[in-house]
Amino acid sequence: MKLATLAALIAAVEEGSMRAAARRLACSQPALTRMIRELELELAAPLLVRSSRGVQPTAQGRVLYERAVRARHELDAAADEISQIGGHLVGKLHIGAVPLAVMLLIPEAMRTFVREFPQIQLRISEELYVAQLQKLRSGEVDITVGGIPDDLSAGEFYVEPLLATTMIPTARKGSRWLQAKSLQDLQQAPWVYTGTNSHSGYARALFERNGLEAPQQGALVNSTLALLSLVSTGDYVALLPQQIAHQPWLANYVAPIALAEAGLPLQVGAILRQELALAPVVRHLLTHLHRAAHHINRGDSLLS
Repeated sequence: MKLATLAALIAAVEEGSMRAAARRLACSQPALTRMIRELELELAAPLLVRSSRGVQPTAQGRVLYERAVRARHELDAAADEISQIGGHLVGKLHIGAVPLAVMLLIPEAMRTFVREFPQIQLRISEELYVAQLQKLRSGEVDITVGGIPDDLSAGEFYVEPLLATTMIPTARKGSRWLQAKSLQDLQQAPWVYTGTNSHSGYARALFERNGLEAPQQGALVNSTLALLSLVSTGDYVALLPQQIAHQPWLANYVAPIALAEAGLPLQVGAILRQELALAPVVRHLLTHLHRAAHHINRGDSLLS
């Protein structure tokens, strides 16, 4: 199985068109078709379904595509790591981070890290609820900065705790839900859930921790902007990390709800695949994340 033929499959799946894939690889469409056919003959399985609307992967093609993307990522990482071992710190890192990290940890860490290592390209993707860690497992992201799952399997990932937070209920200024005294008073409120479905996430975990049935889902979002927009303008309730909920810039729009019950404690950390833990550039990035976390734990304002 050749790298060139795998690159052809990746391009065809991602572009959804043989013509666009050929243009992306700077080859002719017949040449691209021959490479895909070579793979199909080697594996004795169809990899693409062609139609007037373009191409889509078959079940077999999807499996090979996902493995090929992971292999390409690993080869790129190996090339970067080899350069780094030689003292030439170049390469790319893709970080998936929760809002607390995106708004507080990441800016400060990037400021100091990029200044020290300008040839490392950092890509940041926001992840509201990362307990499933699918993107980390698939190699789509290199490091996840978020809540450390309680059921994280031992040995699968390397974990470095960074800071502790508490997820607390919030609502817009003037909302009737600010009068609530207990979680039970908020069971009928429309909650903003974060993640892929309402069967997971921190809101459900908070209620279950207190022996209560999870509240109704008012909305399901996967971005900080959507969450803050809904809470600040609508009749919704949502959990926010206490460090964000008490930020001065948010005080004119959103307020914490003072309840008898404590919020949901959460340990935020950097989670990465074991094979990346010793990479020089990763170790340097973790050092800068620890530095930013130290400032937050000390009470410094990194947003002012």
